[in-house]
Amino acid sequence: MNRNDNDLPEFIDRFKQALKKVFYEQHDINQLSLERGLPPHIWEGIMDTVPLAVAVPKEYGGRGCVVKECLSLLAAASYESLPLSLTFGINIALFLEPVAKYANDEVKGPIFRDFLEKQCMGGLMITEPDFGSDALNMKTFYQEIDGKYVVKGRKHWQGLTGQATYWLVAARKALENGELARDVDFFITDNELPHQHIKVESLYSNLGLYMIPYGLNTVDVTVPKNQQLKPESTGIKMMLDILHRSRMQFPGMGMGFIKRMLDEAQFHCENRIVGTGNLLKLDAVQHQLSRIQTAYTICSAMCYRSSHISGIGLNVAAEGLEANSMKALITDLMQESAQLCLQVSGANGYKISHIAGRGIVDSRPFQIFEGSNEMLYTQIAEIIAKQMKRQKEANLFNFLSQFKQTERAAPHFKKELNFVIGDNITQRKMIDLGKIIAKLISAQYVLDIRDKGFNKELTVNSLHNTRLDIAHLVSNFSLDTRATLVKEYKENSEWSGMF
Repeated sequence: MNRNDNDLPEFIDRFKQALKKVFYEQHDINQLSLERGLPPHIWEGIMDTVPLAVAVPKEYGGRGCVVKECLSLLAAASYESLPLSLTFGINIALFLEPVAKYANDEVKGPIFRDFLEKQCMGGLMITEPDFGSDALNMKTFYQEIDGKYVVKGRKHWQGLTGQATYWLVAARKALENGELARDVDFFITDNELPHQHIKVESLYSNLGLYMIPYGLNTVDVTVPKNQQLKPESTGIKMMLDILHRSRMQFPGMGMGFIKRMLDEAQFHCENRIVGTGNLLKLDAVQHQLSRIQTAYTICSAMCYRSSHISGIGLNVAAEGLEANSMKALITDLMQESAQLCLQVSGANGYKISHIAGRGIVDSRPFQIFEGSNEMLYTQIAEIIAKQMKRQKEANLFNFLSQFKQTERAAPHFKKELNFVIGDNITQRKMIDLGKIIAKLISAQYVLDIRDKGFNKELTVNSLHNTRLDIAHLVSNFSLDTRATLVKEYKENSEWSGMF
């Protein structure tokens, strides 16, 4: 199924038609979304279009791992179903692309053939019950025994638990002194083989994303040496390359989802009559819909940027600033768009069977997994603060106006950014600083697509709303007061005793 460079629209259209058939003509997607998992015949109807061919190299019969194609597929899926898009995102960014880039050539062929011909799926196992974002302290380990690798440990919250055939399992080498090596290695496992089967201990009752099974897994497998991924330098840098590339593909999942929220909200407001006019006559509603349009514009700009900088031919291990900015900001915008769509939809939106109500629940974990947004915003701020200190520049505008990722956007926000960030910043203010930086980076993406011919009105409104956001964050940043936890809060805090 080698791709034709000009047939992407046709490929995506076939995929969309398949979704229309299974979700609307044969079944009701609103009811399917309330059930755990999808029936096999529905998966078959979707996978018959071979959507994951976008992440298989040409030499193995795929479409070539082109970022634009991967993001286009994710967007088409998320317009109808965010869980479906995440399913493809897991397969593409957390399995197929790492295998294409880092696996031994002798194991690639059978794996890619299974994806193209047998509708197989794959996922990534990093997170452990006692070590979530602290991946470098994972306890899953491996040893070489009789020329093979034995991998043991426990993993949880892996999307597609019990459903994926193939897994990439992260582990640390067991040393002779009983300690575990600092570096991380990855191993391909095949659940169809007895010695490589990963046991599912339990499935979680995840809130939302019902289509995707999550759970607790026990890893006790033996794999041949050629199923170990081969890093370009260290395993940690390989892991960062994989995770950063994945975060740069979040805009693909956000694209269709935000467009759906916008279309649903605008349609409702145009057709909902209040008094002598529709909801769009209300200024506050106009503002709310402009916020969703701003999210749509920023997401479009992120997709354009990601298509140029996140291909598997590039190493993005050192691109944490842009990867974290994309992931954190777009997932915040996804949640905001769903909340706004529900708000203008009124009581009908407050149903799990309604696209907005379901959208709130399904988009919420995106702000948590693959690095919680608070952690990512903090990392963004730390990157900038360190560089400012290195250059001995205390003024935020002065630095950002000369920084590559923000130099075009900074002059548009000089009034808001012209302040000294100071020393010994609290973590909560570091988070605010990270949000400011992420919004400024995205504003530069918007300026870039404006120059390529993107809708001028949308870009103007996007920059206006971004200015409001940055001004709000800066005002918070400049306040000296802060509330802290009162541990003994029950003392003198019972209102009924005040009489």
